Amino acid sequence: MREDYSNIFNIPELNRRLFFTLIMFIVFRIAAHVPTPGVDPHVLAAIFEQAKGTALGLFNLFSGGAIKNFSIISLGIMPYISAAIIMELLGAVSPELAALKKEGEAGRRKITEYTRYGTVVIAFLQGLGIAVGLQSMHGPGGASVVIWHGLPFVLFTAMTMTAGSVFLMFVGEQITERGIGNGISLLIFAGIVARLPAALGNLFRLVSAGEMSFLSLLVIFAVAVAVVAFVVFVELAQRRIPVQYPRRMVGRRLYGGQTSYIPLKINVSGVIPPIFASSILLFPVTITKIVNVPFLKTLSGYIMPGSLIYSVVYVGLIFFFAYFYTAIVFNPKEIAENLKKNGGFVPGIRPGRYTAEYLDWVLDRLTFGGAIYLSFVCVLPWILIRRFNVPFYFGGTALLIVVQVALDTIMQIQAHLYMRNYEGFLKNRRTR
Repeated sequence: MREDYSNIFNIPELNRRLFFTLIMFIVFRIAAHVPTPGVDPHVLAAIFEQAKGTALGLFNLFSGGAIKNFSIISLGIMPYISAAIIMELLGAVSPELAALKKEGEAGRRKITEYTRYGTVVIAFLQGLGIAVGLQSMHGPGGASVVIWHGLPFVLFTAMTMTAGSVFLMFVGEQITERGIGNGISLLIFAGIVARLPAALGNLFRLVSAGEMSFLSLLVIFAVAVAVVAFVVFVELAQRRIPVQYPRRMVGRRLYGGQTSYIPLKINVSGVIPPIFASSILLFPVTITKIVNVPFLKTLSGYIMPGSLIYSVVYVGLIFFFAYFYTAIVFNPKEIAENLKKNGGFVPGIRPGRYTAEYLDWVLDRLTFGGAIYLSFVCVLPWILIRRFNVPFYFGGTALLIVVQVALDTIMQIQAHLYMRNYEGFLKNRRTR
């Protein structure tokens, strides 16, 4: 494998794609530091220091610090992700969208077009809400976040943030088309990883100042490596359901008799459950930072991040969304019907309804195991911070996104290597 990856720099097309992706990352990081006019960045930074445990902190993590700077891409790529999730959910209940999915490339282009329109609408509405909310926000000293108030500020801010989200959507699509692939995911990956050097620098400063022992640093490093290895193992794990195709006579030749399998991941729902669960739980805490609602203040006091009630409700929401999203994206009846039409069957299971029930039975147990895995990874950071005084946030949704995107990128590079250098893999092997 080491020899295979050494060929990366010998493939001109792959080098161009990697270089283009790097350039887009640089553009993304530069845009994250271009501020939106009309906002005092110092007052906003002071507010974010008090909002580390709210949805603002979560969205700031995904945007790579762009929200804290209130840059032109403060909304990040989240409007596009929200539009894509909405289209995915609508595809399960709308016959028209379901038919578009089956039309191949033309249908996918149409769905992508609808997703872009949805991104513009969602980004503009979110921009309006943020602009209106900013006008009522004040820093710790009573200073206003907004320099000039009124309708022009609201409209100008909303349009600027919408343009920033559309620009990021364009950058992500360009990375997918001309870069290494998975452009939207790579932008989120870049935003999260961009904050890693600052966290490591803070950790080493604590050690050099004597506030943390060197042994504690080694223990933290060992735990981090073990958790990353565990996440990689689970993300690559599969439950393979064997599928047998019978032999059939076509003319004078005998075809078929092949054995295949249906790969089912343990974590079928990906990072969607913890993202949805975090957004719902942190919403009351975020609202109380903007407006004074007594009921929400009381509720936010019970569900502060790291508390026992927060952890229990968080785990329950993760289980709910894991089952809900898996039911949306995976249809056992459709897979069973396709197998039956193609003559395939699961050994020991009758085709049709019985195959669908068997797939549903397997999927329920995989989803339960995946929900336990997601709950452990997402609750782990608060355990490390509260019980072991770890000075930084490690784990949760950010770790899941980083590992999944890294694995997908490695697979993309492997695909390019297989396509361009397949003769190198056959060296010293017998071929016909």
